[in-house]
Amino acid sequence: MRKLYNRYIDSFSERVLPRSAVLLIDICIIAFSNFWVCSIRFGLQSFVESVKADTVQLTIILVFFNIVFFFLYKTFSGVLRFSSFSDLLKIVYALSLGYALSFLSVKIIQSQGGLPHITDVFFFASYALNVMLMTFSRIFAKEMFDVFFGHKGKSVNVFVYGTKGSGISVAKALREERTFDYRLKGFITDEEYMIGKHLLGVKVYPNDENLFRAMEEKMVKTVIISPRKMEEIKNSPFLVRFIDNNISLLTTAPMSEWDGKLTRKEQLKDVQIEDLLSRDPIHINTKGIASHIEGKRIMITGAAGSIGSEIVKQVASFNPYSIILIDQAETPLHDIRLEMHDRWCNIRTEIVVADITNASRMEKIFAETQPQYIFHAAAYKHVPMMEDNVSESIQNNVLGTKILADLAIKYNVYKFVMISTDKAVNPSNVMGCSKRICEIYVQALAMHYGRIAKKTTQFITTRFGNVLGSNGSVIPLFKEQIKNGGPITVTHPEIIRYFMLISEACQLVLEAGSMGRGGEIYIFDMGEPVKILDLAKRMILLSGSKDIKIEFSGLRHGEKLYEELLNNAEQTKPTHHEKIMIANVREYEYGEVKALIDDLIETSYVYDDKLTVMKMKRLVPEFHSTNSPFEEIDKEMEDLSFNVSSRSQNGGEERDERLCR
Repeated sequence: MRKLYNRYIDSFSERVLPRSAVLLIDICIIAFSNFWVCSIRFGLQSFVESVKADTVQLTIILVFFNIVFFFLYKTFSGVLRFSSFSDLLKIVYALSLGYALSFLSVKIIQSQGGLPHITDVFFFASYALNVMLMTFSRIFAKEMFDVFFGHKGKSVNVFVYGTKGSGISVAKALREERTFDYRLKGFITDEEYMIGKHLLGVKVYPNDENLFRAMEEKMVKTVIISPRKMEEIKNSPFLVRFIDNNISLLTTAPMSEWDGKLTRKEQLKDVQIEDLLSRDPIHINTKGIASHIEGKRIMITGAAGSIGSEIVKQVASFNPYSIILIDQAETPLHDIRLEMHDRWCNIRTEIVVADITNASRMEKIFAETQPQYIFHAAAYKHVPMMEDNVSESIQNNVLGTKILADLAIKYNVYKFVMISTDKAVNPSNVMGCSKRICEIYVQALAMHYGRIAKKTTQFITTRFGNVLGSNGSVIPLFKEQIKNGGPITVTHPEIIRYFMLISEACQLVLEAGSMGRGGEIYIFDMGEPVKILDLAKRMILLSGSKDIKIEFSGLRHGEKLYEELLNNAEQTKPTHHEKIMIANVREYEYGEVKALIDDLIETSYVYDDKLTVMKMKRLVPEFHSTNSPFEEIDKEMEDLSFNVSSRSQNGGEERDERLCR
């Protein structure tokens, strides 16, 4: 019976009065106002026929002129229970204009001797009562609907952060829309003049140390941040305080995306962990970047990956002549193709499914497209997988880069920008070392051709850490584990990493590419490193889950506790951009490097992991394996080095004895 009653109430609550019914009610209010004022003004004389006749005639005049403006302002077309202040203003405007024309008509009739009982006081009293009753009818309908059909379940107490336009709009939406089961208990402000005041009947609290005590008193565990305020405080340490105090954070889409109203619960969304990592905003020289990209033929390898796809979007915004997108991943590359067609259909886009290690295929692509600017983002990046697939790491990362770099020289490419990683610094794994070898080759090639040719390709390397939300990175993994009920797996309680938004990293890549002159390795200011354990805890709190456990799985092969952006022996020098620095790194002789890398690539096709890694370590002496089966190679090489040193100290007699044997 209870379910049937609730179903009936829900069904009734979804119904609305027809517009004709609302219009009829408004007409009745006009008539009621006139006769009520008449009864007060004339008392028993209101029963006199002449008074009645004048009142009826005035009512007809008022109904006629007011209906005209009711239609003009559409005062009866809205749903009464959703009436807003603007709807009430429309009623006032319509009645004022309707009564104004009616007043003129009455004066004209009175000049002819008619309507003797209608005085100015009578007329304006009727107007005032009419305005009051019509506005009250909307407010009454709204309040009664909330009483009978409002939140029947348990509401969630919330504070709204932001006391300006967007914050007020969010608060009003929470009150007006039944789909929201939130009850407004207060506002949070950063504006001193608003502290202690009341908005929509609730108090405004300061953003200070007493805030959480006030929230606890009002049993508030959720804060909804207005979209405007979210932009102001995004990435600020203050947001972390909410999470650390077990407060859930929600925000909304920008008001421009509300379509006039915040009407669905789905328009409220959780604040993302990316918003809690404190980072300063990045500013780039758009004019300088545009001068290098606009009207040019741009090639992007790894275009379907996390970094590559973002570079595609940012490059497209600078209006290049054409974009050549290269990747092996067919489906994500197809997705990029559709997006380019939808958003940048005016840019000539060539989609190429190809393997960068296929030299003949890449030669043909270069010959046909004649790229002027290359962003090389194609690479294998997952550390544990490359530790188990050494040869593939060399063939894809090193051979692929070498083929592209050599073709860039051959086809007179203006600039070649390579995406590297912080794992190339003092590498502890195969993937990081393979990227360091790529850096060495590209830089040696740039220096070599810079000396023998007046005009050549400018090779630029950009080196940065982890990007938030990239494919296979820790944040998407944690989100999936939380979604599945846990546990979250963290490799080590002390592990830390640098993080940057994909969009920010790609902005700096474009900036570094425009400022580079050839041979530089640019490193980016990644901000403060983040402890992965803290990241996991905050993601659990953000999700609202309380039963998610954290387990430590142990460091993976090749993984170290912290990443570096510079080798210990390296120094940096500043550029005009505060977040971009140039690394002073050891220079290599091109001929020697080329021979060693060619030998390494040839060895990789033997698929002897130990031999391949040994040659990688000889090429990059600072490569020391961590938590890896290749640690034994480091020990063997150290022993060999010690023995050679000892023999050289023993002098020529030992060497002669060895030769005789």
